[in-house]
Amino acid sequence: MSTKVTVIDYGIGNLHSVLKALHHLGATVELTGSPQRVAAADHLVLPGVGAFSDGMKGLTARGLAEPIARACEAGRPFLGICLGMQMLLSESDEFGKHAGLGLISGRVVAIDAQGMKVPHVGWNHIAPPAGGSWPDTALDGTAPGTMFYFVHSFVAAPSDPKHRLAETPFGNQKLCAAVKRDNITGFQFHPEKSGPAGLALLSRFLSA
Repeated sequence: MSTKVTVIDYGIGNLHSVLKALHHLGATVELTGSPQRVAAADHLVLPGVGAFSDGMKGLTARGLAEPIARACEAGRPFLGICLGMQMLLSESDEFGKHAGLGLISGRVVAIDAQGMKVPHVGWNHIAPPAGGSWPDTALDGTAPGTMFYFVHSFVAAPSDPKHRLAETPFGNQKLCAAVKRDNITGFQFHPEKSGPAGLALLSRFLSA
C-alpha cells in the first residue's frame, strides 16, 4: 500500500513540482486547504515560495495553523519546504516582524550578504553542523557534500542548536539548510528540484 501524504494548499507558491515528485515516488497524494483534512492526515507537507507574511496570512485565513499544530503534536511526520520550513519557526524579520507557527523556536532573518550575491540561488552542498549527524532522519544515508537546489533571501536561525539539522556554505558563513524537532523536519532547499538526491529525501520522509 502506498503512503498517503497530504500537501497543504494555502494559496501561495507553485505546488506542481512537489506534487509531481511525490506522485513519482508512488505516494497517494491529496492536495487540500481543508483544516479537517489536514488534522486527519497521515503525512503532511507544507511547501511554499514567497514572503513569510503572505504565507502566514494564507494559513490563518484558511484556519490551518491550529490543525497543523495538532497533527504535529500527535506525532505525524511533517515536512516544510523552503517558505514552508521558515514558517515552522516562531517569527520572521521579513518586511517587518511576523509571527510564525512556533513549532520550532527561533527566528527567520535576512541572509548577511557580506559581499556575496543575495538571494542565494542555485546548487550548493550540505553537511551536518559540527558534532551533528543524520541517523534516523530524512537525511540518513545522504553523504555530506551532496548538492541541493536553493532559492532564498532569508534563513532560519533556530534558538536551540539541536534543531539545526544541516548547513550550507555561503561565503564564510554556514547557513541553516535543514531543521528538525521530533517528527517535524524542514528543508530550506527544494528536494523536489534536486534530482535523485532530493527524491531520496522525500522517499525517506514517506517511509517515516
